[in-house]
Amino acid sequence: MSKIRWGVLSTSKFAQNKIMPAVKHCQHAEITAIASRDLSNAQQAAARFGFPKAYGSYEELLADAEIDAIYNPMPNHLHVDWSIKALQAGKHVLCEKPIGLSSAEGQRLVDAASQHTNLKIMEAFMYRLHPQWQRAKQLVDEGKIGQLRTIQSFFSYFNTDANNIRNKADIGGGGMMDIGCYNVSLSRFIFGAEPKRVLGIAEFDPQFHTDRLASGVLDFGNGTATFTCSTQLSPYQRVNIFGTEGRVEIEIPFNAPPDKPCKMWHQAGDKIEEIVFDICDQYTIEFDEFSLAVLNDTAVPTPLEDAVANMKVIEAVFESSKSGGWV
Repeated sequence: MSKIRWGVLSTSKFAQNKIMPAVKHCQHAEITAIASRDLSNAQQAAARFGFPKAYGSYEELLADAEIDAIYNPMPNHLHVDWSIKALQAGKHVLCEKPIGLSSAEGQRLVDAASQHTNLKIMEAFMYRLHPQWQRAKQLVDEGKIGQLRTIQSFFSYFNTDANNIRNKADIGGGGMMDIGCYNVSLSRFIFGAEPKRVLGIAEFDPQFHTDRLASGVLDFGNGTATFTCSTQLSPYQRVNIFGTEGRVEIEIPFNAPPDKPCKMWHQAGDKIEEIVFDICDQYTIEFDEFSLAVLNDTAVPTPLEDAVANMKVIEAVFESSKSGGWV
């Protein structure tokens, strides 16, 4: 087998706008089925992207013996349960971030996955696989900025649509779950460690009851990471990684465009080098890397335990915001 046959749970706008076009360019992955609770929605998406199969229930998709792997882009509160059902149906699983509504939920998925050691499962933090992040990690690990001391990151957009799932608190909406998870993840990724303590502050929307502005300080012992994320600010994203002898700045760290080159800057002393990356789609890379892990029976790029660790930091930010102190 040269390509893993994927089924998609739900006809989410995100999946249709980002994932389905990207997978068309994969070498080792192809989407062959999609499911919705509304058969007509599944049929429309299948027709739009040329998928052979459309199902009117998620259960039917999981029962398809010709599907090797499941992509789960459902709302946050459905991530864990449906990922477990996919594992129980014998499918590999790529589940969107965040892994669930809590670290305890995430651990439930880890425990379930441990009963299916022949299956691959991963949280879909695609940004880590983009060449710009691989280079940033390499520069830091090789000491090209001296000793890593602090990271600053910012991620925001403006969305006050009451019907948008990102503004529904009961199903895992809010800024920290949607985009702050990136700020936390990148900090842990670059430091290669877990923070020892966290200080956080969060402001909640009076109507939606979701966090609309959150900031945090992560103390890694040998350095810090500071971040702000917001669902009600002018759209912006940037990451700066500082060391004793240099720094790395990533222009579009998270929503890297699939149709134009990305760039970052590496400063060493007084010299600043602009690094330009060839056009690529980080979602294409993600599906190919995961599919290769299945085909070759090798480890997925990021272990599922990482998802639980990320959730623990997010929870600590909220706990600190409530208590007013370090957690």
